[in-house]
Amino acid sequence: MERQLVYLRDVGFETGRPDHPQGRPGAGAGESPAREESAALVASAQQSGVKLGAIDLIKLIWKTWDPLSAFDRSSQAVARGNLKVFAEIGGEFARFYADCLQDIAFSPEKIERFCDGLRPGDPPDGQRLLRQAFQRYYQALFEPQAKARVELLLLANLEIGLHEQTRLQPEINEALDVPIIDPKELARRLNRELHPGRGWLNDVVWYITTWLGRSTPLDAAIDSFVAAARRQAQSILTETLMTIELPPHNVLRLGEDLSAGFPAVLQQIENTELRALLAQIDPTPDSTRETGVNYWGDLPDRLHFIADMFRCYETTQELFEAPFTAEQTAELKEGRLPTGRL
Repeated sequence: MERQLVYLRDVGFETGRPDHPQGRPGAGAGESPAREESAALVASAQQSGVKLGAIDLIKLIWKTWDPLSAFDRSSQAVARGNLKVFAEIGGEFARFYADCLQDIAFSPEKIERFCDGLRPGDPPDGQRLLRQAFQRYYQALFEPQAKARVELLLLANLEIGLHEQTRLQPEINEALDVPIIDPKELARRLNRELHPGRGWLNDVVWYITTWLGRSTPLDAAIDSFVAAARRQAQSILTETLMTIELPPHNVLRLGEDLSAGFPAVLQQIENTELRALLAQIDPTPDSTRETGVNYWGDLPDRLHFIADMFRCYETTQELFEAPFTAEQTAELKEGRLPTGRL
């Protein structure tokens, strides 16, 4: 949450103070794109007759936005997306484990029966990519060549990732769009301050003016500020809420380029279908350049990051470690939040 509060400062929520810092230490030009818009909003409101100083106007914006609750709602959208994925893919992996994982010989009939339980068609409604992925997992069980086996597993993992990320697009966009000031609500509240003597009639006049489609310089300043605040809020959410932690204590920030390299077995790709899929979703072939994502709601950029992340960590043995201790697992099964590092 501290990072989000720094964001509120940097977008200009202290504009007008003579001692206002020009950004956090080390911040470069352009890191606070809403600063200019916030200053213009304050100036426009005062020019329109709002009898509030800059600091009081900032407090009004804060109250209208309620940014802390907005970031909580963003987290809730992420949680719903995770549940959506686990409910579908978790169940299919459990079914694959029970039906196919113990086979001692490749059985085309067995994997065909398993895949018959998956819907045809593309995501978000179809499960074609899941069908392909589980066929590759099954094939990998009986592949004697190590490199071919690893490439099959990477291909399957990417197909699973492409399926789930397509289905998650609504929840991801909701998570990123939640912490935004409603420009109409902000305009209505500022209008109250502009004409405090009207009481409830103030809202009636405002609604009629809005219905007639009349726009003022203050409306334009509000729209400009909200658009800039939206861009930076989405960037902050990508940086702070959208992280992946891999063992041992390796935190990947989705807004930054991946620093890990590809393992030797995957530096050159031989599998034709894997090469074709990477050509579709990885615009920087055989490199982790430009994998950092400024806006996690951009599906192609997100897939670029995921493709290279899977390729970097495909053979990492630590990923097979249990995510929780035995004590933590027992607490989770009893419906309690475990103590210690999660």
